[in-house]
Amino acid sequence: MPIRIIGMIGVTPPASDTQLIVIEGALSPDYVVEFAKAHESAGFDMALVGYSSSSAEGFLVAQHAAANTERLGYMIAHRPGFVAPTLMARKIATFDQITRGRLAIHIITGKSDAEQQGDGDYSPKTERYARASEYLALMRQIWSRQEPFDFAGDFYRVNGAASDVFPYQQPHPPLFFGGASEGALTMGAEHCDIYAIYGEPLATTAERITDFRKRAAPFGRTPGFNASFRPIIAETEAVAWAKADRILAGMAGAKGWARQENIGAPVDNAGKRIYDMALRQDVYDSCLWMGVAKATGALGNTSCLVGTPEQVADAIVAYYELGVTSILIRGFDPFDDTITFGRELIPRIRAGVAAIDNANATGSSG
Repeated sequence: MPIRIIGMIGVTPPASDTQLIVIEGALSPDYVVEFAKAHESAGFDMALVGYSSSSAEGFLVAQHAAANTERLGYMIAHRPGFVAPTLMARKIATFDQITRGRLAIHIITGKSDAEQQGDGDYSPKTERYARASEYLALMRQIWSRQEPFDFAGDFYRVNGAASDVFPYQQPHPPLFFGGASEGALTMGAEHCDIYAIYGEPLATTAERITDFRKRAAPFGRTPGFNASFRPIIAETEAVAWAKADRILAGMAGAKGWARQENIGAPVDNAGKRIYDMALRQDVYDSCLWMGVAKATGALGNTSCLVGTPEQVADAIVAYYELGVTSILIRGFDPFDDTITFGRELIPRIRAGVAAIDNANATGSSG
């Protein structure tokens, strides 16, 4: 099957060409359109619109971008708990209808307690996952039921819930989620379609895929998997590593989102996994580099693939062979790297995946 390639659009031009985070910053509507069009021209399937407790509202950003692009899809990060699930279900269905299916949702329950409290939510993380699970259960009923219904849970209660609008994609837009805690895995196994993980070594990625498939099986679900990387590519391997060294030097003091600037270590279980790997080893497999993760405390997507376009594409295709069905790639020079990835990296990834699919089809037919 074709691999889904996802980028990420920011809302304002970056302050430097070694930018770790693109979520925050003042909103530039023109830049949003320019950045989205760059992704579309580069051959990305989707672009992530992120979320923080101070950033521009993601659905409105994505709506503006979608109105000015033709094909590009948008994966919008959403935190359950601030909008009623019945209203959010209609909001998602409306967006999906207007864009003719150019929507996916990335469910997150909060990066850290401190960051979550910026939006007024003081619930502990374990409770947030339980709330999110109930939230998703209620949304999925809104998307599937034709008649009004009642719902009573620990966090939400509705009487006569109904919707006049249903998603363009059936049964609903793809639901991504991330996290490595037991609460995250329990929620995702029951309700979500794609498990999104930070880029890890091939061996541990295979273990996580196997484990999550077992968790999803009792619910009759066959999940997909997404892996996130920060490619650093150049015409030669030596030049790519020199570029990586320059990026690392520019990371001095970079800690991610504004509410994390005084934090020196990971704030979630997924980040802790990456940080522990970074402390043990700088490079894994062919070109998975953990230097930025170590320097920044793995606060965000910091797993890098370093090398020529051919080397990095081959590394990504190796994840596809494990069962990773989509990848999220973004650079440290976000706009220019988007263009470069479209020219040098994405065609090679798609060609590698197509070669594997053709070989598998030939083998099964033989």
